[in-house]
Amino acid sequence: MNSGNRTQDSRGTLMMLCASVCFSLGGILLKIIPWNPFAINGVRNLIAACVIGLYVFFTRHRMKFNFTVFMGAVCMAGVTTLFAIANKLTTAGNAIVLQYSMPIWLILLMFLFFRKKPSRLEVITIALVLIGILCFFFDSLSTGRIAGDLIALISGLFYAGMFMLNQFEKGDALSSMLIGQLLCGIFLSPMVMRETVFTLPVLAAVFILGSVQVGLAYILFSIGTRYTNPITASIINAVEPVLNPILVAIFYGEVLAPLSLAGAAIVVGSILFYNIRKLKES
Repeated sequence: MNSGNRTQDSRGTLMMLCASVCFSLGGILLKIIPWNPFAINGVRNLIAACVIGLYVFFTRHRMKFNFTVFMGAVCMAGVTTLFAIANKLTTAGNAIVLQYSMPIWLILLMFLFFRKKPSRLEVITIALVLIGILCFFFDSLSTGRIAGDLIALISGLFYAGMFMLNQFEKGDALSSMLIGQLLCGIFLSPMVMRETVFTLPVLAAVFILGSVQVGLAYILFSIGTRYTNPITASIINAVEPVLNPILVAIFYGEVLAPLSLAGAAIVVGSILFYNIRKLKES
């Protein structure tokens, strides 16, 4: 490998790491903002749309608008909205880890819509992830957080749909992202008028949530994927579901119960193992 390639790989790795750290701020920021999750998601996406819009403008990215892009935008809106709701109804750790089950949903969607049968590796991974998910639900039965866990799991389904649609020939990730953010901003941000707490710390948290946790994170992610080895990217992506609950535990005092912690280890470990094995086989 020449020095130019090493420099690109290093830059890509750094970008992916920074993106994962930015994404991981979602749990703590959503917890400390005392607003309705719809209002939070509307305002944060409105701010993120400004950031992504500027990026699209300065990079002269050619926007697309077709049915595939629109459905990707709907999925994008679904992912962010459901994740915001889940964070209010269950622990931040449960929410992010259950959303991280996205590859399992993607395997199932590919089977349902394209009759692509899962491989032995995929079947084993699905079984392991289901065991991990059951750990979350058994734990939530005693705490009354099962609704939040279900919503987090469905957010993973929307995430898988967005990922699948972006891979289509007519798909475009940035276009779907920007349109989805605008949809959330237009339809959900007016709900902020019902809120009463507008202190400086709350407004700062909302701004960081939109500009850094969503806007900057997706820009760094899109740049990082261009220069990062897929296996490296897969490993770095696992930083988010690990760092997210750690930050919430340190700054908010919310910790995962032992059974949920075991479930998180099973889900994250299984998805990470699957991604690495899949990429080595390709």
